[in-house]
Amino acid sequence: MAVHPNDALFSGEKPFPLIPACEHFAGSEKLILKALSLQDSIGPVFDITCDCEDGAASGQEREHAQMIVRVLNSEANKHHMAGARIHDYTHSAWKLDIDILVGGAGKLLSYITIPKCTDIAQAKEMIAYLQKVAAFHGVERVIPVHILIETHGALNQVHQIAVLPWVQVLDFGLMDFVSAHHGAIPAAAMRSPGQFEHRLLARAKAEVVAAALANGVVPAHNVTLDLKNVETTLSDATRARNEFGFLRMWSIYPTQIQAIVDAMKPNYDEVNDAANILLAAQASDWGPIQYAGELHDRATYRYFWEVLQKAKVTGVAISEQAVKAFFN
Repeated sequence: MAVHPNDALFSGEKPFPLIPACEHFAGSEKLILKALSLQDSIGPVFDITCDCEDGAASGQEREHAQMIVRVLNSEANKHHMAGARIHDYTHSAWKLDIDILVGGAGKLLSYITIPKCTDIAQAKEMIAYLQKVAAFHGVERVIPVHILIETHGALNQVHQIAVLPWVQVLDFGLMDFVSAHHGAIPAAAMRSPGQFEHRLLARAKAEVVAAALANGVVPAHNVTLDLKNVETTLSDATRARNEFGFLRMWSIYPTQIQAIVDAMKPNYDEVNDAANILLAAQASDWGPIQYAGELHDRATYRYFWEVLQKAKVTGVAISEQAVKAFFN
């Protein structure tokens, strides 16, 4: 019987998260429903983050979280690929957010995003409370946690944060991070090319990616402020992917979604090679093979298996034989 690559290549290891390369933020009910509709029309190639932090009007935190629960439990949420960003540790509503979201949609939430931690102790307390509420409501699954790295404290402890339980993604928060530098980083660095070239920002982004990848966590890049210029988003996402190693990026406007997916997805020729190499390897019981005059073994198989999985979540065409062998 053919052995699946997950069993042949990663036995006993923590699997790297297989999640979409784009995360689209939506704050209001109207925008969340619009995003869910878009998700259905272009395909499940992006997640939706329902935003409590910036989406809820002051004094309306309870009603906003309840709205998210209602929408996530509706027929509009066909793909179950939506999470939520809660309020930060200093806000009185963060526990209320978790109570409502987990109590009402704990089995559907793709993830919970935690913003603005200034110390690992805050992240630990918030994750512990999430676990407690999940257990209380009989939610047996792990609810993935995404943590925003956007303060000096979080960056200083980013390697320790990356190993906290349930953490799936480290998000880099550019605007808050720039603001925390008291004018030492100019506002122009919130846009390209400064966001990639200013040394303090380049250092921070590289550190976040290194911490994430060293601990089996996905690094996610910040937004592009230029909402309607698709080429700017495509360029930013391409630089984030190729120069810094980010594997996911935020979107805050619908036209940014496809540009991010296109920049983050693997090359079709590499996907085709990956499928052929893995099929040949599987047929050889995962022993060494030759392909196009080159030697391949388990080390390269692991690489190409991740390429094929990324192709799956970004909508790149995969041969029917490979789909049948690896994804059915």
